[in-house]
Amino acid sequence: MRVAGIDCGTNSIRLLIADVDAAAGELIDVVRRMEVSRLGQGVDRTGRFDPEALARTLTFVDDYAAQCREHGVESIRFAATSATRDAANRQLFVDGVRERLGIDLQVLTGEEEARASFTGAISALASADDPLLTVDLGGGSTEFVLGRSDGIVLGAASMDVGCVRIYERHLKDSGEAGIEAARADVRAAMDATGIDFSAARTLIGLAGTITTVTAKALDLDVYDPERIHATRLPFAEIDEACEWFIHASVEERAARGFMHPGRVDVIGAGSLVWQEIIRRLERETENTTALTSAVTSEHDILDGMTLWAAREPNPPHL
Repeated sequence: MRVAGIDCGTNSIRLLIADVDAAAGELIDVVRRMEVSRLGQGVDRTGRFDPEALARTLTFVDDYAAQCREHGVESIRFAATSATRDAANRQLFVDGVRERLGIDLQVLTGEEEARASFTGAISALASADDPLLTVDLGGGSTEFVLGRSDGIVLGAASMDVGCVRIYERHLKDSGEAGIEAARADVRAAMDATGIDFSAARTLIGLAGTITTVTAKALDLDVYDPERIHATRLPFAEIDEACEWFIHASVEERAARGFMHPGRVDVIGAGSLVWQEIIRRLERETENTTALTSAVTSEHDILDGMTLWAAREPNPPHL
């Protein structure tokens, strides 16, 4: 069966078209794409989609619809996450997707988003010590799932902290004072999740901020998903890479061959969030599981939505 998943977050929109190996329950990639649409531009401040951001994103949906037609996709699941949850005029986006794909998108709650990310991450995980904690660091929110490698979820939470939201709130026009305010924001949000971070024996990081930080830590010349996926890095190396992004200029970031142009402005904010998370995990597991490293995954909510399209078919009208 040929299926597709689409994930539209605050910063990016992504498409995965895949064939499903029903016996193994695995995906075989046909097309995997990512574009920076910045749908969530200004949503944290206004509570509404900006018309230009909405039009920009729907142009990519047109393109994805054409790709799905070309490749004979039989089922599509479309996830809209943090920005769409928060936008009072979200119906404009819902209607635009229905016109182009002939399906209803799923506006996922924070917990649903976390669980879909967890499903996608463990679908491509060779082995891990349980319990494992997945961290999906997006543009508008960050999702945590504490669970087991057999798919059992022990706890899930979402916090309204992500690279775009933190950038717009604290770092767009501020210096060191903005950095300290951003750190306080992240810490307070983590306090409110209710997740028992001290129980984690494996930490898995997902999504663009974390994969880009990993590319920096590996000193890659170009972005290489195969090198990045399943890389285990010591916390000290992650911390160093995050610190570089937080303080580097826009020009220094853009000069890196692995850097996607659409992340250049917000990667410092995302790196600050990831740095605060690993520092928290190191402190809280010091007397329990003594976590000292994190695994980066290139598989996340996009894979989870594509697996859902196979599990519960949702035929499009293209």
